[in-house]
This record gives sequence, structure tokens and C-alpha cells, in this order.
Amino acid sequence: MDRCQPSLEPAAVAPGASGPSVIAPVRAVLRLRRRVCVLRQRRLLLPGTGPDAGTRAPRLGGSSGASRANLDQPQFFTFDGPAELSSRTPRKRRRRSRVVLYPETSRKCRPRVERRSRAQRCLLLLVAIVGFQVLNAIENLDDNAQRYDLDGLEKTLQRTVFGQPAAVGRIVALMRDYLATHVHSRPLLLALHGPSGVGKSHVGRLLARHFRAVLEDGALVLQYHAQHHCPEPRAPQDCREELARRVADVVSRAEAEEKTPLLVLDEVELMPPALLDELHSFLQPQRSHHFHNAIYVLLSGAGGAEITHFVLQNASRALSLRPEGAGGARAAEAQAEEDLRTSLRALLAREHPLWQAAAIVPFLLLDKRDVVSCFRDEMAGEGFFPEQARAERLATQLSYYRVAGREFAVTGCKQVVAKVNLL
Repeated sequence: MDRCQPSLEPAAVAPGASGPSVIAPVRAVLRLRRRVCVLRQRRLLLPGTGPDAGTRAPRLGGSSGASRANLDQPQFFTFDGPAELSSRTPRKRRRRSRVVLYPETSRKCRPRVERRSRAQRCLLLLVAIVGFQVLNAIENLDDNAQRYDLDGLEKTLQRTVFGQPAAVGRIVALMRDYLATHVHSRPLLLALHGPSGVGKSHVGRLLARHFRAVLEDGALVLQYHAQHHCPEPRAPQDCREELARRVADVVSRAEAEEKTPLLVLDEVELMPPALLDELHSFLQPQRSHHFHNAIYVLLSGAGGAEITHFVLQNASRALSLRPEGAGGARAAEAQAEEDLRTSLRALLAREHPLWQAAAIVPFLLLDKRDVVSCFRDEMAGEGFFPEQARAERLATQLSYYRVAGREFAVTGCKQVVAKVNLL
């Protein structure tokens, strides 16, 4: 019954058996087989019909002719006609994209394949290495700057140098930035300019004393006075060779000890051009790196007339760069100081190119109260009681510029020592 091609020939009847009694069941089986094959073919031709389509086989019975007619024309016992059944085609259900909903307490992250790659891991590793190196460098900078005790130097200068808060702050700031590292591409050249008696030489002595103490080696500090080391009869070329030899010894010793030396040169305005040329050669890139890891402090009275004119001209507008101003006045004072430094550099650069590479620090005129402070400090140092009335009486014996109700000492604190020695 698996094959759907029934045979029309009846089965052979065994000899001796009754013919009609055997042929009738065989015919019934053939009819049933043919009917099953027809139903299977119709189900394959109608895709909309299924096992529950409602088709039923007609009732068996009757003659063989009627049975064949029923097999050729099957009857459908459904409420729909054949046309409606054939028009029904199954529709494909559209697949809706599911919206991924994340809980409020969970993190929204992409799949592992999209979120991370080898390049991102290498980048993160590189960032970590650079950050560690930067942190290590910052710690080394702090350690290198702490060796020179710049905080103590700043307190000493503010306590013993009167009337120059802006100059003291600029000197310490430049040294702090330079001493943060040991290896440099160029030296630090400080040029302290101002009229006589405003404290330039006093600052040079304080710097030399401080560096001798922190470096624990006096040979790493050089103090050079033009009138003392290179007097008038001496040949400038000899002075130049001596200066070059002394500077080379200091910087070589400092390089061996991995320290930054200090070289203070006073009365630079009296130096011959040959010495200025030698100082300028220390700043050149072709020089050995020993000369670049050093601090040069030049003390000069050049530009004192311009500084005096600037102070007297701006005295009425309270732009003497003192800490009394606040807010906008302080910003105006800073701008005035910058203009003064620019004009001084342009003036000094016309005399020698050495000043073009220097950090100009102007020292302003001292007013009367600063001179009184100088008298009190000198009296205390000589063993006298620093009486305020006595110091003011001594201060009145000096000469002053009187502008807009203010008094500026002509010679600063230059004559304070001589006046106290007469007591």
C-alpha cells in the first residue's frame, strides 16, 4: 500500500477455491487503496488544506460503479468553497526587532567584541606608563628644589630687604622655576638694576650666603667685584682670562657634585667690554653644558636714571609697585612693572647684547619709611636699641625727592651705615 499505482488485474485465484468469495474482498481492498492515493494527491495539490481541512471519504457501499464515481469526484464537507480554500495562502509573520531594555541599576555596555580591542589595550598601557613617568618626574622636581630651601631664602629676603617686595618675589620665582630640574639648555641670568642704595648689593650678599649654606661648599659660589678683581691699570684681556678660568672651575666642580652653582658679579656697569663679551659667551649653545647649569646674578646701576624717572612720574598715581594696592590697582601696578622691564631691556640691549638674554629685575626708590626700617635694622645689628623716634630723627638727615606728598630717598640706605657708626 506504499505505492500509489494500483494494479487493475485481479489476483489469481487458487485452484479449488470458490471464485466470487475471494474476488469481492480483493476488489474492496483495491478501492480503498485507490481512494487513499487520490486523497494524498489532492492534499499535495492544495497547500492551504491540512489534516484538519474537513475532507471526509464518502461512505462505502453500493455498486462498484458508484464507488468509482465517488472516487473520481470527492466531496468536501466544509463551509468554504474550493475557490476560497485555494485563495488562502499563509502569510509570513513579520519579525519585530526586540528592544533591549536595561535595568536602571545595571551598566549599559557594548558587547565585548565592540568594546575592547588590542589597540585600546595598548593605548591604555601607554597612558599608564606616561602617567607614571610624569608622576615620577614631578616627585624628582620637588626633591631637587627642596635641596636649595627656596622658602627659607624668600623669608630671609622679605625680612631683611626693605621696600622691594616685587623684586624679591620675582627673584625667588625665577629661581624656583630654574632649580626645579638639574639639567638645563641655558643658564639663568638675573640682572638686578636700580639706583644707588636700593639694596642690590645687599641682595647679592644674601644670595651668596644662602647658597654657601645649602650647597655645603663655598667653592660653588663665586663673588666677583669689577673694581676689586679688575682695577683700572690692569689689562682687560687678563681680566677676561682670569674670569673665564674662575667660572670654569666653579661650574666643573658643581657638575661633579651634581649641584647648581651661583655666580654673583657686582658693579657690572664698570666692567670693560671684553668682560661683557666673556659673560655673553657663557650663554652660547656651543658652550659645554657645565656652563648652562648655573645661576648668574648681575648687579648693575645701569638704568638707574630711568627707574628714578619712572617712580617719580607714577608716584601721584600710586603705581610704585607696593603691596598697598588691591584689585584693579594691583593689576595696573603689574602692568606698569612689565612696561618698566621692557623699556630697560631695550635701553640696555643697545649697549651690549648680553642684556637681551637677561631677566631684568628693577629695584625702585625707597621712601622714607623704608629708610627708617634700614636705620632700625642697622642699629640692632650694632648693639643699639632700635628706637623708632631715634631712627626717624636719623632719617631726616638724608636727602629726599618730594613728589605728591611722598618722600623718596635720593641715596636710599647707602648712608645708613655711616650715620649709625657716628652714634
